[in-house]
Amino acid sequence: MYKASSDPPHALTSVVMKCFEKLVRDFITSSLPASMDPLQFAYRHNRSTDDAIAHLLHTTLTHLDEGRGNCVKMLFVDYSSAFNTIIPSLLTTKLEDLGLHTSLCDWISNFLTDRPQSVRVGNCVSSTLTLSTGAPQGSVLSPLLYSLYTYDCTATSSSTIIVKFADDTVVMGLISDNDERAYLEEIKHLENWCQENNLLLNVSKTKELIVDCSKKQKRHYQPVRISGTMVERVDSFRYVGVHISQDLFWSRHTNSLAKKACQRLYHLRRLRDFRLPSKVLRNFYTCTIESILMGNITVWFGNSTKQDRQALQRVVRSAERISHTEPPDLQTIYYRRCQTKARRIVKDPTHPNNRLFSLL
Repeated sequence: MYKASSDPPHALTSVVMKCFEKLVRDFITSSLPASMDPLQFAYRHNRSTDDAIAHLLHTTLTHLDEGRGNCVKMLFVDYSSAFNTIIPSLLTTKLEDLGLHTSLCDWISNFLTDRPQSVRVGNCVSSTLTLSTGAPQGSVLSPLLYSLYTYDCTATSSSTIIVKFADDTVVMGLISDNDERAYLEEIKHLENWCQENNLLLNVSKTKELIVDCSKKQKRHYQPVRISGTMVERVDSFRYVGVHISQDLFWSRHTNSLAKKACQRLYHLRRLRDFRLPSKVLRNFYTCTIESILMGNITVWFGNSTKQDRQALQRVVRSAERISHTEPPDLQTIYYRRCQTKARRIVKDPTHPNNRLFSLL
């Protein structure tokens, strides 16, 4: 087990066990019914973080366009030690409800219970502690098991939506005529669901963001309280790697990307000073700089401003001068990825965004 600063402990399992976990994970993924919650975007075929963000943004914009007085409230939920609170017996019951074979459910229960754990610091080793709750963080199988553990956490109203990517959860309230009752009731329902499933909401890290394009009047919104504690309201939140602002502009996100990418340019210059070949410099750029600029590009690049795009393109041009290569510009990569994404969604009738496309 490993622990550094404020990071959660990570389990160290053998290579053989990791390989076996991958086999089990792939088998479970292929055996899950198509009727599972379509808004759980993690560990499912043809789903990724940009799908979750795209669905969230499309739902928001569609609701805002339906009426002048409409607004959208988003509650970004944070759980306290979510992986460590899973009840194996409850998990296996849910897996059986999803149609997984009893023998596989029994193996998973055995995998999660009676786990001996200890901590090593230098030459010192702690006494062994046996755990029978939670899923070992850092293992291959745990994220998928958590997603299945929360598969029944779904919205109860037509004016609320719950979008999930593993433990990154957003409760959306589609507010019309200042009626927030369904949204507040959904949050209360989430509280009750967490209590029934042994999950603890971290109120201090849970944030609320309001998207309201109405400029004529400044409305008063009811505060959200969880367990008697008021949830902080923010004007921007970083969800699965993307900064979402209440005005739905992308300057904060692109500024963050440009700053991080510029820091990597320093290392690229150092490698050039060591007279490494251009091929090595290009590979370094692709892995450490381009990967930053390309993250979830299909959901934010199209609506970013000209100034924001130019700031990012300057990073690409700097890398081009340093490495003496010609990396593709961001616009080209954006178009390619959008086309690839659209083709995959069109071919997948179970994708929640499939209905947005129609073949000509």
